[in-house]
Amino acid sequence: MNPIPDSSGIPARHYTFLVLLTCLNVMNFVDRQLLASFANFIVPELGLTDTQFGLLTGLVFIIFYATMGLFMGALADMLHRPRLVAFGVGLWSVLTAVSGLAWNFVSMAIPRMFIGVGESILTPTAMSMLADRFPKSKLGFAAGFYYMGVPIGVGLSLLIAGYLGPWIGWRNCFYLLGAIGLCFAVAMLFVKETPRQHHTDKEQAPLKLNRESLEHIFRTLTFALRLSPALGLTMAGGVTLHFILGAAAFEQLWYVQERGFDKAEIAQISGWIAMVAGILGNLFGGIGGDYWQEKTGKGRPMFLFWVMLAALPFSIMYRLVDPNSFFFYLGIFIGFFQLGSFYGPTFSTVQELVPPQIRSTVVAFYILVLNLIGLGFGITAGGIVIDILRDAGFAEPYTWTLLSFTLLSALSIPMFYMAGQRFDEDQKRLYAAETQAAE
Repeated sequence: MNPIPDSSGIPARHYTFLVLLTCLNVMNFVDRQLLASFANFIVPELGLTDTQFGLLTGLVFIIFYATMGLFMGALADMLHRPRLVAFGVGLWSVLTAVSGLAWNFVSMAIPRMFIGVGESILTPTAMSMLADRFPKSKLGFAAGFYYMGVPIGVGLSLLIAGYLGPWIGWRNCFYLLGAIGLCFAVAMLFVKETPRQHHTDKEQAPLKLNRESLEHIFRTLTFALRLSPALGLTMAGGVTLHFILGAAAFEQLWYVQERGFDKAEIAQISGWIAMVAGILGNLFGGIGGDYWQEKTGKGRPMFLFWVMLAALPFSIMYRLVDPNSFFFYLGIFIGFFQLGSFYGPTFSTVQELVPPQIRSTVVAFYILVLNLIGLGFGITAGGIVIDILRDAGFAEPYTWTLLSFTLLSALSIPMFYMAGQRFDEDQKRLYAAETQAAE
């Protein structure tokens, strides 16, 4: 069941490959975050309401991203994975450039839909290849390092909005990032396939793409979810945590409209904090989660329980304190640190609790529920609630919406606790079932 034997050394080329995939993930999140980072530029120019902005950053993108991701995860278990990634990067890069031509809600919504299709390919495919290159004992580190692409990408997107936005305009930034992404897509065409560790034949051939193989993959996924309550609880905790991550798409508007910041200045400040705190959080989550599981045997979800519990008071306080205070900036830092620390433990846990031949599919399924339910609800409902509160005469509709979603996301804490309690037992049950099936 291990991706590669724990006792074997990890070749340097595997770390190089990890860096390449992380760079692609940086581009993924730069492009994904552009609308939120440029909110104070795009919303007034296109005449968008908060509900429309929530739809563009929420359901319009996420429905296609999440639903197609499940299909792309199944494809990644069957096809040449680097070429599949190259196609996805090329598709989202072209459509990012096209988004720079938008003049209203509809003309922005159409390319956003299909950007989601392209971006849905990367993570299920990348996580599958990493699980074939890194041993179980280092899988949390690999996942955490890969997911440094989130804070770096989000931070870079904000820095682009803060520095390049006032200089060359948001449209030219979209064109530039589309061109850079196409260069990465071409580079991926020259990458060789990673041998799939669960195959024993010399050619390491992937499954054939047919109805029977698809049905087998999804039957195995259903089996794993039934067999392991810890898997379902980990996924549920991640979904709940994403409620506030979705609503946070409105933070740049909150900073300017209710906390009095200049739009370029706060994009720069939050961009630098996002990068530093997020990178530290990803390293802490990946390395710390591996260490926790090795020393306690309770699973990485229990590690997440303690991290999220410790961060909660600061996340609440941050919404209410004076924006000139130290605690305000500490709140920004802890928010990005908490986000970074989430990814390594949760994605390595999900992969450990499913049979190896469906890793791409289960990661894609997890991404589907994280985005479609977690982010989709957080962003879309957040925009609707903000418009309702504003129409009702609330002085700070952004503040109260973001605070409410922070409290709602705190429901993830007991879910991670219960998943951590069950992790070891559920993993043993899965291994026993796999062994019995192989005999």
